[in-house]
Amino acid sequence: MTEPKMQVIGLCRLSYPALGGFQIEHDTPAARAAFLYDPVRMEERFATFTALTLPPLKAQTDPEFTLAIVVGDAMPEPMLERLLDLTQNVPQAVIIPRAPGRHRLVMREVINQVRESSPLPSLQFRMDDDDAVAVTFVQRLREAAGDLGGMLAKHRYVGIDFNQGHIARISPKGIHARGTVETLWTPALGMAVAADASRGIMNFSHAKLGRVMPVVTLPGEDMYIRGHNQFNDSRQKDGINPVRLPLLDAAGEAAFRRIYNIDADHVRALYR
Repeated sequence: MTEPKMQVIGLCRLSYPALGGFQIEHDTPAARAAFLYDPVRMEERFATFTALTLPPLKAQTDPEFTLAIVVGDAMPEPMLERLLDLTQNVPQAVIIPRAPGRHRLVMREVINQVRESSPLPSLQFRMDDDDAVAVTFVQRLREAAGDLGGMLAKHRYVGIDFNQGHIARISPKGIHARGTVETLWTPALGMAVAADASRGIMNFSHAKLGRVMPVVTLPGEDMYIRGHNQFNDSRQKDGINPVRLPLLDAAGEAAFRRIYNIDADHVRALYR
């Protein structure tokens, strides 16, 4: 009999108009939705989702995971159809429309909706629609959790932090990126959640995980891309300096294809 595996659940908010959960504030859910669904903004989000987020998920060395993509129930129909087209060949993707609601509550409900009944912990991760993980991420996350058996037995929540990766943005020229090492950034930050725990990875501040649970940091392997663009929610406030990202050369482009299944030629083609 095959030994059961821990379920791996990823959660991606694709322009979901939550109440809370944003650093840019709006007076009403309608105002937030108008901002999120602005055609110029959405064109950029679809570009990053297509070029950065999806390719490595399609090429995971361990394909056994669920990706819950949360969208607003009032997302314009052409945008929803476009999303469905983009994910039709991603069997792990589940599109979940939700009405505007309290951010942490809705995200908890979404994760619990896709959680399977199991005596084992679930392994959860979160990402934005301009982030990416390495093609080995799900495999490495499972391996890391397997090494933490004693800790998982003692704690309801355990953070698993892959802290090395890249900051990147895309343009008509290709991929602009540099390497980085950052603790508790959301891409490639996983969490083991006990089977009887009602909360999940979206119910904790990622930057403060170490205050409320054990966190194991795994350095030394590129495991994520943090996307930068003109609509990053966390970069809209005054006084935040732009990050200088050089254009990748041929060797850098080859590394991105190998690590992330992200092709600079595909990026350039999106802008033609």
